[in-house]
Amino acid sequence: MLAGLLLLRPEPKFLDTGIAEILAEATHGLGVVLEHRYYGESNPVKDLSTDSLRWLNNAQSLADSAYFMRNVKFSPRLFSRSIPSSIIANLTAPNTPWIYYGGSYAGARAAHMRILYPDLVYGAIASSAVTHATIDNWEYMDIIRTAAPDLCSSLIQTSVAEIDSLIANSTLRTPLKALFGLRGLKHDDDFGAVLAWPLGYFQGKNWDPKVGDSGFDDFCAKLVDEDDISTLKSEWETAAPGLPLDLAVFRYAKYIQKLVDDLCPDVEEQEDCFGTHDAIKFQGTSLQETWRLWTFQVCTEWGYFIPAPPDPNLPSIISRLINLNYEAKICRQAFPPGKHMIVPEWPNVTVVNELGDFGLTYPRLAFID
Repeated sequence: MLAGLLLLRPEPKFLDTGIAEILAEATHGLGVVLEHRYYGESNPVKDLSTDSLRWLNNAQSLADSAYFMRNVKFSPRLFSRSIPSSIIANLTAPNTPWIYYGGSYAGARAAHMRILYPDLVYGAIASSAVTHATIDNWEYMDIIRTAAPDLCSSLIQTSVAEIDSLIANSTLRTPLKALFGLRGLKHDDDFGAVLAWPLGYFQGKNWDPKVGDSGFDDFCAKLVDEDDISTLKSEWETAAPGLPLDLAVFRYAKYIQKLVDDLCPDVEEQEDCFGTHDAIKFQGTSLQETWRLWTFQVCTEWGYFIPAPPDPNLPSIISRLINLNYEAKICRQAFPPGKHMIVPEWPNVTVVNELGDFGLTYPRLAFID
């Protein structure tokens, strides 16, 4: 069985190829993809308020899988006519061995299912499993810093350091934001956050170019590109005469300008597009506000906020304005105290880590990737 943060749709390409098909064929079994509570159509509440989300946690979602495995009744139409109905009627756990598979968050769930429900889960495969929850996940960006091509990583670091130095100067703050096409953005930390957006492409890299994303490589190429930046240089020299900038900063600015123009070309709307300090923006609770789901899990149990390194002596590939409080403020903004549920000041990562953390191990539990 596969389970995670999925919205299930009848798309054969996800069922007829890939790990579900591979495991089903290898075990002569049936592949089942189970939708996570609150995600997709598996929503038991009328809205996504703090109170309504109080049942969205690791323990209860694991219990959902266990209940399903104990009680599911499959339609005979899913099987070949040669398979006796007595077998079809007896596919629940523990009568039939179940192998649980998941990746990333769902990978941790696979591992947790094996140790918490060993009578039901015969074996589990945990791919890139996040069995260690953490509040300050600054190392996430540091992996990009160390794994990116040396020249690209160096140019980003030196550019970000120069930008951080300039943004602290009240005289240079406005022309610097204008250089990057973000003169309508009020808060400096939001400005630093937009500059980090290209790093998000790194996770899409793959050894197979047919499925990989070239966005990060394209960004790196722009930092050494010989495209014309004379207009940007002229604008900067007018705004800050006698204060030269590294060429990579101008190229970085040109890249961000294009990104901003594509997403939010009206300067007057930039605060609405990119600003994060207006709590009202994050307090809609309709069922369409699905971004609230994983954010709630982050704020209550999993953490994984991604700030700059806490040690100022460590190199950083993102602005140091992106600190832990900046990253975590969404929890206070989006989830005010309810009548039945109060989001903790910081995520209770102990409820995840006490299940094994980095040392989680169990018979017939495989960690891959």
